[in-house]
Amino acid sequence: MAGNVVELTDATFEKEIEQAKGVCLVDFWAEWCAPCRMMATTVSALGDEVAGKVKVCKLDTDAHRETAAKFGITAIPTLIIFKDGQPVKRFVGVTSKEDLKAGLDAAMK
Repeated sequence: MAGNVVELTDATFEKEIEQAKGVCLVDFWAEWCAPCRMMATTVSALGDEVAGKVKVCKLDTDAHRETAAKFGITAIPTLIIFKDGQPVKRFVGVTSKEDLKAGLDAAMK
């Protein structure tokens, strides 16, 4: 992944997200998904913008089905904000950077 976005796998998800302190944003996506590709630029820009405050990550749902199933991902893109390892907000579909940032700001309070 480019810039400040971390690529997650089934093997790394627990350590990187569920055991993490603070706020994390996870983008559940797939290569074939056009809306997911649209969100890639937004997620990358947001990763740069919140670097040092929020961990921004991506998980390919085709390659890592176990984690996607665990969180009930039935539509992509789905972006979930986690705080101290727990999901606190979910966005399904193309979402504006402003809406994602507002969700992250609320989670950081």
